[in-house]
Amino acid sequence: MQPSYPESDQSGGTGRPAADSKPALSKRLVMPSVSALNPEPARTPEPAPGLTTTSMRPSMPFAGTAPDRDPAPTPPPASAPDPALAAPPALAPDRDPAPTPPPALAPEPRRVSTGGHSAGIKNVRGPKPPARMPEPPRTPPVLVTQIRGRVVESRHRGCVVEVGIDGTVRRVIGDPDTMVNLRSAVKPFGLVALVEAGGVEAFDLTEAELAIMAGSHSGEDLHVRTLQAVFRRAGVSQQFLGCGSEGAPLDDLTAARLSRDGEKPGPVRHMCSGQHASMLLLCRINEWPFEEYWLPDHPVQRLYAATVARAFSTSADLLVISTDACGVPAYAFPLREVARAFAMLADPTAIPEEDSRSGLADALCRIRDVMIANPEFVAGSRNRLDTSVMKAVPGRIVAKGGAEGLRGFAVLDGGTRAESASGIAIKIEDGGGFDRAISAASVEALRQAGVLDPAALRALARYHRPVALDPRGEPVGEAVSDFQLAPVGELLG
Repeated sequence: MQPSYPESDQSGGTGRPAADSKPALSKRLVMPSVSALNPEPARTPEPAPGLTTTSMRPSMPFAGTAPDRDPAPTPPPASAPDPALAAPPALAPDRDPAPTPPPALAPEPRRVSTGGHSAGIKNVRGPKPPARMPEPPRTPPVLVTQIRGRVVESRHRGCVVEVGIDGTVRRVIGDPDTMVNLRSAVKPFGLVALVEAGGVEAFDLTEAELAIMAGSHSGEDLHVRTLQAVFRRAGVSQQFLGCGSEGAPLDDLTAARLSRDGEKPGPVRHMCSGQHASMLLLCRINEWPFEEYWLPDHPVQRLYAATVARAFSTSADLLVISTDACGVPAYAFPLREVARAFAMLADPTAIPEEDSRSGLADALCRIRDVMIANPEFVAGSRNRLDTSVMKAVPGRIVAKGGAEGLRGFAVLDGGTRAESASGIAIKIEDGGGFDRAISAASVEALRQAGVLDPAALRALARYHRPVALDPRGEPVGEAVSDFQLAPVGELLG
């Protein structure tokens, strides 16, 4: 549809014929102005803000104005300019533009869009600044590889750090400041709350009963009988246990027997029922309610958190808290701090008196000794790394694992090592790969730290290089540790 013009003037107000108003080449690009489509009586132009009114007319013609003389010839543009880039903001049809003429320069080259940067075309004030790139993540080193035939099927990355009681980092690979959830590795330190509250004397707890509260048992019958005896003496029903029964029992033979007999495992067979029993005993001593004792705001959990904070030389309000699989709070710390806590467990009497953690020494000594004397109650009687390590090096090490590829070792002084007591903490980044990675890395780290003699290394061979078997029991793959701990002398600040 062609726009209609008044019969009196088809020149668009220019005073010359319409056919001569534009060069022939650009005629097809010219659109009628708004003033031409909607003619109004001419108005006296108002001065722009901040400018004084003059009788001068701009030397360059603008749309809708009649120039006093022909403008300087300029070559027509090769193509239609992009209105979003080249055109100035549209002016009202009844107002003259600002009287300042643009400089007589060559036409500005048209900006060409680059893929994926549409903001640079839409923004007439300039292209959008590039987004700040995040820092690349630090990749932990490979600790264990899973090999089948000649093919590396998987690689397990992680970190290992050995720390002395004074905070000196002795050996390390990877980032010792990696944040980790303690999970079940917190149990020896949280049990201090029950010992300090007089629970051992109040309930006449045996060494095995105290050890099972510091460990993660396999749910075997000896573990169930031990806990049931505690509940009877304390007058607490095991029905209050809030740990659930998911994954219980850990022991394969016990699980097969229960399945054969049609017996459904209860919460008492859960690996965390010992820890939960200690919390219920604290409720009994302090006359706190048993109901919902697992909630973070319950008095027993506030006491437990304060005790853990003391062991790590911090305050309860600064703890990084999440929820463990058994329902109670879980606490996170840098890996080197986990190793330092296990160093204190190895020799609590060596904690300096000026250290706020020195007050934990008596309780930690008691817990360490019962764990060393009862390794079957810390884990289980069959196929548990913690128990096997403590049996392979009797009287010289405490082992306690946590979920997702975490493990801590409290290495006592003496034996073949000339070094003083220390703590070793290991974290497998991907969670451990069915425990094969954490098992292989643990034994290798203990070997490099000089904890294992040849006899102990032979006793732990099945953990050092876990073997994958086919249906006929033939080995078809194995997990191999391949890392080197670097000796360092960095002192923790």
